[in-house]
Formats: sequence, C-alpha cells, structure tokens
Amino acid sequence: MTVAVRVIACLDVSAGRVVKGVNFLDLRDAGDPVELARKYYEQGADEITFLDVTATVDERATMYDVVRATAEQVFIPLTVGGGVRSADDVARLQAHGADKIGVNSAAIARPALLSEIADRFGAQALVLSLDVKRSGGRFVVTTHGGRTETDLDALEWAKEAIERGAGELLVNSIDADGTKRGFDLELITAMREVSSVPVIASGGAGAVDHFAPAITAGADAVLAASVYHNGELTVGDVKHALNGAGMVVR
Repeated sequence: MTVAVRVIACLDVSAGRVVKGVNFLDLRDAGDPVELARKYYEQGADEITFLDVTATVDERATMYDVVRATAEQVFIPLTVGGGVRSADDVARLQAHGADKIGVNSAAIARPALLSEIADRFGAQALVLSLDVKRSGGRFVVTTHGGRTETDLDALEWAKEAIERGAGELLVNSIDADGTKRGFDLELITAMREVSSVPVIASGGAGAVDHFAPAITAGADAVLAASVYHNGELTVGDVKHALNGAGMVVR
C-alpha cells in the first residue's frame, strides 16, 4: 500500500496572530490563526502546524485559546510547537485539542525530555523539529530561529531523537528558508538515509513544482507557510502538482 503524501500548512503565531518574515526576521502580521487554519483545512490541507514563535510565559495562555478554537473548527491533525519544556506542557496542549507536539530547543538542552514525552503519550504524538544549516561541510542544528549555531550534528541528533522516541522529524532548512527557490533536497536525502520515521520537509517552497522533488528526495510530507499566506499558492494547487507528478495525495 502506498502511503499518501501529506501537505501541511504552517502558521507562525505570535501573541495570538499569524506572523510572517524571512529567516524569522522582520515579522509582519498575516492574520487570524483560527481563520487561516480553517481556510487551509477547507483547501484540503492534511495537517496544520502552529509554531508559537514567541512562546513566552505570558503568551502561553493566548496560544492555548488559539489551539482550542482551531480544534473546534478544523478536523485534521493539529501539531503545536514552541515553548514546550515538559510532559505537563504536552498534556495541557493535548487537553486543548493538539494532536501532536513539536519540540525543538528544550530537547537540545535536555534530550531526556523526548523520552519523557514519548513514554507518556506515545511516539505518534512527538515531532522533533530541527532548524538545520550547513556549517563546515556538515549539517548542524541551530536554535533561536537559525541565529544560534550549536555544535550538534543534525543527522546524529535526528538518530538520537528517534531512539528516544520521536515519531516524526520536521526538518527546516535555514539555508533555504524564505528564499522561495525550492526545498533543500540534499538535506532531505541525508535525513531520509538516517531516519526510520516520517520526514517533513520545510523551508524554501516558492512554486508548485518545488514540492514533488522534495518527495522524490525522501520526504513523506511537505510543509509551507508564506506561499499560502500570501495567496501565491493554495493547498489544492500543490496537491494537483503532486498528483500530476505521479504521487498519491489524499
């Protein structure tokens, strides 16, 4: 049985609003997250991902409200990332309607967090989010939206995270992010080689013909944000292109 390719719409949320920028800089307001999530759901998105880009303690309550309101109107899996530091944070988000939880910086700081979440909620609920860039001839993990390089090898970190219970990898290319020149195919291929779980390609989508090559390179799902918010593409456009390239879509 061929597994259908998933098309995911991503919304970066700050203080209860969707924002957009390039490489996480110069953020501009892009609308109401609940309205946009519903629009992408109606366009045929397979999943919605919310990334809480500020995730400070005072914004946390706003985000819970956004998640709950979205879950009441959008009946596809909802992944929420940003500011998740404990298994209790996961429980609270799930209670508000999140299906999967994305973890990034907190897991880098304390890898045991991955095992704690997976043991309590199952690997299917845990997405490791990686912001990856090239440095010194290899792929390294970054934090703070790509501004801070770690010395963590991205491929080694992905392998360790899967061993600890991550059920999916959200691989965002900082090099490609916001360029609209296409996904980082070399990075996707490298991740596919080390990953026994689904790989979501993120960063660089700018045209309908960018999505199929990401799947061919090894991604199980393709994620985009600004091309949808700007109205340059719809989810339907992307699915039509994937279908035309001979790929199974839902």
